[in-house]
Amino acid sequence: MLFMADIVTNSKGRRDYHILETFEAGIVLHGTEVKALRAGKGQISDAFARVENGEVYLYNAHIEEYSFGNRQNHLPKAPRKLLLHKSEIRKLFGLAAVKGNALLPLSLYWRNGKVKVALAVGKGKAQFDKREDLKEREADRELKRATMKRLRGS
Repeated sequence: MLFMADIVTNSKGRRDYHILETFEAGIVLHGTEVKALRAGKGQISDAFARVENGEVYLYNAHIEEYSFGNRQNHLPKAPRKLLLHKSEIRKLFGLAAVKGNALLPLSLYWRNGKVKVALAVGKGKAQFDKREDLKEREADRELKRATMKRLRGS
């Protein structure tokens, strides 16, 4: 689920997890956090989400301090609240409670001038699964090369 106006993506997300379901969530940000994201100063590769007391929070999402900010600048790794409907939170809570499942952000992106999070429920891949994915990707690449070569007539 890639969007045209991606700010940052989690490259580890799709590589290390089987994605079971995705959700779109809003995120509570301060002004300097939004300005830092506009400058592309964010990273979510080690981030994860947790359901606590009926609310969802994003942890380890690193948004650099805004360089032109003042003493009221934000903390780079502060927990950030995600905005979801109550029914979605209940569903996430049930899915995250299953052993081996994790809540992880796939990307931060702009939607109508607001920052949104593509939140996914994923099940960790074993090393064997990762190698299998690499083999499939390489086989697809070889097939495309052979097809293009045949079409060109070489």
